Parts: sequence; structure tokens; C-alpha cells
Amino acid sequence: MHAITIKNYERIVFTSIPTLPYEQFVPVILEELMVNDACHCINYFGYPHDGKIQLICCIANDNEHRIHVTSTMATHGATFPSLTAHRLSFHFFEREIHEQFGIQFTDHPWLKPVRYAFNRADEQQTIANYPFYSIDSEELHEVGVGPIHAGIIEPGHFRFLCNGEQILHLEIQLGYQHRGIEQLFLDKTTLLQRATLAENIAGDTVIGHTSTFARTWESLCDTIATPSIQFERALALEHERIAIHTGDLSAMCTDLAYQLGSSVFGRLRTPIINYFQEWTGNRFAKGLIRPGKTNFPLSPYLNRRWHEVIDAFEPDFIEMYDTLSDLPSALSRMEKTGIVNRETASTIGMVGMAARASGLKQDIRSSHPEGWANITHQPIIKKHGDVFSRVQIRKEEVLQSIGYIKQMLEDLPTINEPTMDMQNPKPNSLVIGLTEGWRGEICHCAITNETGHLQLYKIKDPSVHNWLALALSVRNNEISDFPICNKSFDLSYCGNDL
Repeated sequence: MHAITIKNYERIVFTSIPTLPYEQFVPVILEELMVNDACHCINYFGYPHDGKIQLICCIANDNEHRIHVTSTMATHGATFPSLTAHRLSFHFFEREIHEQFGIQFTDHPWLKPVRYAFNRADEQQTIANYPFYSIDSEELHEVGVGPIHAGIIEPGHFRFLCNGEQILHLEIQLGYQHRGIEQLFLDKTTLLQRATLAENIAGDTVIGHTSTFARTWESLCDTIATPSIQFERALALEHERIAIHTGDLSAMCTDLAYQLGSSVFGRLRTPIINYFQEWTGNRFAKGLIRPGKTNFPLSPYLNRRWHEVIDAFEPDFIEMYDTLSDLPSALSRMEKTGIVNRETASTIGMVGMAARASGLKQDIRSSHPEGWANITHQPIIKKHGDVFSRVQIRKEEVLQSIGYIKQMLEDLPTINEPTMDMQNPKPNSLVIGLTEGWRGEICHCAITNETGHLQLYKIKDPSVHNWLALALSVRNNEISDFPICNKSFDLSYCGNDL
């Protein structure tokens, strides 16, 4: 057996994962990816134990709704041929393995750093000697932006190589925050501490990451959340999608210098996040989701208030979007700007909303829907892969999420929260959890040891797949188009800097 097949959030015995010699490990993975277009890598990481590194690769088959897991053993500083040389979508995973464990991938196109975290294998590499790509030319010039930015966004450096106003190449360097959040999941010992960490993996994806953690932890404990808990998580996830998509439309109008759109979409976002304030006591819904329970069960009053908020929101949202999409000056900035075509999106492994705007059917709600909702989800797909496609996706997903929530609220499940044991994870276990956050595919992997203690908690925010897409999207665009391209992806710095 070359791989073990599991479902989303299914707990398996960790030692049941096949361990192959590396010379067999690579062909097994490549064959699966090349034979079936529905397969993609959801995570590939190193797990240090017993003095060695176990490299674990997780390949999702979206048609069969299954995940295939296989592994190989390595030592610190080992040398291997790379998977990236065959499938560029592995570039991020192998760069991270290289910087954490010193493993050399001989034919990797560029083992540049992912981040400058506290646990780098090579402590001599610092941001001061980062190997930026450069071209020796009298005609080209470099434009550096960041890492310090105005406002509230986090640190990141963008270095443009330009010919006049035209961008030839953009290199994005992140990793300034040294967060060490995956290690904190092991260092902290109480469930409340770990749930609080999950809420802060990415501040704009509180529901997405916390619900993934809660369901992963429940699976480690061999429990299943009640229908009412699953219902509330699904509703909150779609409400979060409405809030962030609306805010992004406001921000994109700002980058277009379209003040009306910026103001109206910004105003419309406010009652959406204020509904979370009514429900949970804060506008990000922190404190709502916990393993085995919901701290603030949905009530008939909150049901009624949601309908009141959306009844006021929906017509104004549609009117403002129609006004934006009919405005020639806005369309001229969005159409055919920041294009990522379907082939490129597939090659680099894009996920989520941005991938769907480029024609890929990447949506965990339809491909791995366990525990999401009793709704058959149909992903919204666009084909042009430009800024306007990403705007259209946001608008249509907002309306789709509103429809889903209306459908769910017609049949409120009975609140039934029996006591569940959340303090005793099963020993020698692996759980892989996937959730479709508003930005895309979230993946959490948890491993326990022989005594049931957490030994590894591996987090993948969808941003890590899509930062390269942003860099490629601006090639041959004018540098003045970078802000609207950047906001059309709206990627997370902290989701990268784990």
C-alpha cells in the first residue's frame, strides 16, 4: 500500500500511514497528480520525531471526496530531488521544509526563504541577506515598497523590476513577524488557550480557522458536534464570507478612486459585522466557536435580527454593485488587468475565490463537505482571471451565501448540547481538517503521541498558495495597477507568517 485514504476530519492511527523510500515516494505522488486533474496537494510538511524527519504528503481527490496520505523518512540536512521540478505547486512546501530542517532539494528552481521564523535551520540567513532577484540593466529600475506600510496592514516587502511604468517582475518577501504560532499550539496546554490561538491565526478569518480547529480537535477526541453546533458554525462561516467580500469591494473601489463605491460598500459592511457584535459581543465573532460547543447559541431573536439586517443590506448591495459594473471608468481599470489564466492557476496550485475566478473548481464546500451543512453547494466559476472576475466572484458569493443562510434559518435545529469529552484526545492519531474560508482552502493537521498529547499542529492558510499568483498577475501591467491587483486577491500576511 502506497497511501492511506481518509475523509475530511477522519481520525486515523498515525502509524498506519505508509512510509516509502524517497525514490518511491516521489513517483507515487506525481502519478496521482498527473493521472487525475481532480487531485491537488493540500499539505506537505515535515514532522520531527525519533531523531528523524517524517515528510508527510496529503493529496486531495476532489471528485472522490477523499484524501490520500503517504510519507517518507529523512534526516536533518538530507539531499533529495524535488517535487517542485515536476509540479510547481510544491514550491512553497519544499521551501518551508528546507528552511525548517535544512533538507536540500537539488533541482528546486529557487529555495528562497518563505519566512524568517524563530526555528530556521540556517541561523546565518537573515532578512539582511535575502537573495532578491535582480537584472543588471541600465534601462530597468527597481521600486521597493515596505515592509513598513501606512495604516493597519502587516509587514511585507514588495520589490518591483520595472521598465518605465511597466512591471516586468514582482518579488514578494514576507515572514517579518516570527510568530511561531504552530509551536504555541504545542506549548499551550489548555483548550481555551488553543482555541484563542486559532482565533488569531488570521484576524480576518476568525470563523474559518476556529471552526477548522474545533472540528479537528473533536475528531481527535472521537466526538462529533451536534447538528445545532454544526449549523451555527456553517451560518457564521457564510456570514463571515458576506462581511469580508463586502469590505473588499469597498477597498477595491478605494483603489479605483471611486469614492461612491468605497463609501457605500464600506457602509454596507458595517451592519454585517455589527450582527456578529449582537450575536457574540464583538464584530469578529471571537469567543463564538469552541470544541464541542457554541458559546452563544443562535436564538429566535438573532434569527429575526439576521433577516432584518439582510433585508436592508441586500437591495442596496445589488444597486451599488450594478452601478459599479456599469461605470466605464471603473471597468477600464478592472477588465483585462491582473490576469491569471486557468493554466497558470492550475500550475501554481491556486485555491479558493481567486482560483475560481480563473476557471478552477476549487471549493471545499463541494469537494470535501463533511460537517459543513445540509446544502448541495455549487461553486461560482469565472473564466477570465482578471480583477473584474474577482470582483464578480465576490458579488455572486455574497448573494449565494445570503441564500444559503436563508435556507438554513427556515429549519432551525433543536439546540441539543450533551456533554462531550474534549480533554482526552486519542493517542497515536492523525486528523486532517479542511474548510472553505472566505479566502479559500484552510487546512489544519494534528498529530498526537502515544499518550494523546499534541505533538504537531500544522496550519495552512489559503494565502500561501496564492501569493505567487499575485506576483504573476501584475507582470506587464503598469505599476499603478498594483494596488487594485493586490486588493483583488486580499491575501494574508499573518496567514503566511506562522
